[in-house]
Amino acid sequence: MKIVRSAAFVAALVASTACAAANPSSAATVRSCPELSKDLAWYGDNREALQDFIDENGSCSGAEGRPLALFDWDNTVIKNDVGDATTFWMLKNSKIRQPGRGDWTTTSRYLTQPAATALKAACGPAAAPGRPLPTGSDTACADEILSVYSEGETTTGATAFAGYDHRRMEPSYAWAAQLLSGYTADEIKRFARQARAENLTAPEGTAQRVGTKNVTGWARYYPQQKNLISTLLQAGFDVRIVSASAQPVVEVWAEGVGLGPQQVTGVKTTSVNGRLTPHLADCGGAEKDSVIPYIEGKRCFVNQNLLHVKGAAAFRQQPVSKRQAFGAGDSDTDVTFVGDATKMRLVLNRNKPELMCRSYHNGDGKWLVNPMFIGAKPRLASPYPCSTTGYTRTDGTKGPVVDTYGQTIPDQEDRVF
Repeated sequence: MKIVRSAAFVAALVASTACAAANPSSAATVRSCPELSKDLAWYGDNREALQDFIDENGSCSGAEGRPLALFDWDNTVIKNDVGDATTFWMLKNSKIRQPGRGDWTTTSRYLTQPAATALKAACGPAAAPGRPLPTGSDTACADEILSVYSEGETTTGATAFAGYDHRRMEPSYAWAAQLLSGYTADEIKRFARQARAENLTAPEGTAQRVGTKNVTGWARYYPQQKNLISTLLQAGFDVRIVSASAQPVVEVWAEGVGLGPQQVTGVKTTSVNGRLTPHLADCGGAEKDSVIPYIEGKRCFVNQNLLHVKGAAAFRQQPVSKRQAFGAGDSDTDVTFVGDATKMRLVLNRNKPELMCRSYHNGDGKWLVNPMFIGAKPRLASPYPCSTTGYTRTDGTKGPVVDTYGQTIPDQEDRVF
């Protein structure tokens, strides 16, 4: 159903226009909201719904303050993944360093012993501790690192990561940031800029060779999302990125939509003497190296870093008056922080079950679903299993998705594709 401008907004606009007509001297005080481009295609009435949101909540409406608008990054603002792009570039260009003492368990608290053994066997003889590994030419080492990162298992099929909270951590995402160890943030930004240039100039659909494998070799900013971010900024919103890719990497890519480093929350690692370590920034008083901006971890970092909530309370949903007005995401990794948005939630459909169950259920009427702007997914043949296995528990097992009232959400047909 089309979302129309609220009666209050329309009444205020009519009144202000009439006032300006009666008193020409007041015309200069009448504000108009910046408008989303009508030349960019959105699904159904989504552009109009977003415009209504901007009109009613931006500074142009006369509202006080700067409403907070949060975007996931990978596959939400761009097509494909900047963490992948940078990791693949570093492997191709032999930039990943041998860990200290050659002990791969120092790179992640969740790396299993079989994975550490496999990495040492493949990469141990290739470079001294602290030195770059020749992964551009050593395909065995490159393949092992790539398999652990991309598949979560060794090249022989052994599980690579274990023992983590599946709603606070995705170890392979964290590992991409942890593998940046030994470099300064500025050095990583230089690498990321080179990877960005290669991926943006490569034709859509390009594959690149890493080790013996073909992997994604291109990326594109979504024009619709660039326009939405620009319009929100013009309308007085405080726009931020919340991503499970490495902080310095997302900072580089965010430049392309007019956002600076202070407007990015990514996977941040600590530094010693200016050089990055494998240790992760803390959140919510949780154990060391156990949380990244991922599902409940995204809420934690939003609450801690942006809403200034201290301690374990950062993992809990905050009062409506404190929370973000807008959230946008594409994956189950985004479901909590997007769901916390109080006014509007934009979802790009990548067939991710929990996110799609909640957005299609649309219990409060504030969810918008849009197909991916590039390479939209076809319609999912079967309904999303909301009532049985749509939810991932902390131990990784599956269960039903429940709404804010504790009621199980029924299975949902895929309707926007």
